Amino acid sequence: MVQNSKPAGAAALQLGKPLKRSFFDRSVHEVAPDLIGATLLVDGVGGTIVEVEAYHHLDPAAHSFRGPTPRNRVMFGPPGFAYVYRSYGIHWCVNFVCEEEGSASAVLIRALQPTHGIPAMRRRRGQQDERALCSGPGKLCEALGITIKHNELPLDRSPIALHARMGSLDVAAGVRIGITKAIDLPWRYGLKGSRFLSKPF
Repeated sequence: MVQNSKPAGAAALQLGKPLKRSFFDRSVHEVAPDLIGATLLVDGVGGTIVEVEAYHHLDPAAHSFRGPTPRNRVMFGPPGFAYVYRSYGIHWCVNFVCEEEGSASAVLIRALQPTHGIPAMRRRRGQQDERALCSGPGKLCEALGITIKHNELPLDRSPIALHARMGSLDVAAGVRIGITKAIDLPWRYGLKGSRFLSKPF
């Protein structure tokens, strides 16, 4: 377990206030853009969220669209918990459950700018290029050590830590990636101009 949460570089990055589960108790379309610029840490390893996607329970691309299953049951519970699933049987992906209990809406975390525990990320990913460490949902889960053991964990309690963004920034919006349904919905949000995105807007 990696406990060192010091960021790379000479100057330590200042973190915003911790986000509580109540932050997620509102529309997924409000939470998603507000997560851009927030910091996600797992056992002290992580970085700045630069790209996310929103999934609503009425959205045919959402895992919850057809109702609860053993895999997606956490989506139907209260907000502020992690939903972790395996994508194509290969990569873990992490989502943050939003809205009131039963709504089954969530935000997929697509990309981070690494700031904390970069040596651990490089070891886990077998990758030296900082831009490639967390530039995709599967990559960031591997870099942060997120697996099914993190499924259903609260987002405001160790080993997960979330800190609010500090200051204003320019959030871009566009269509989501890698889905075959509701492909025209502009529910992907990202930090405009970031070089750490999984795909430019």
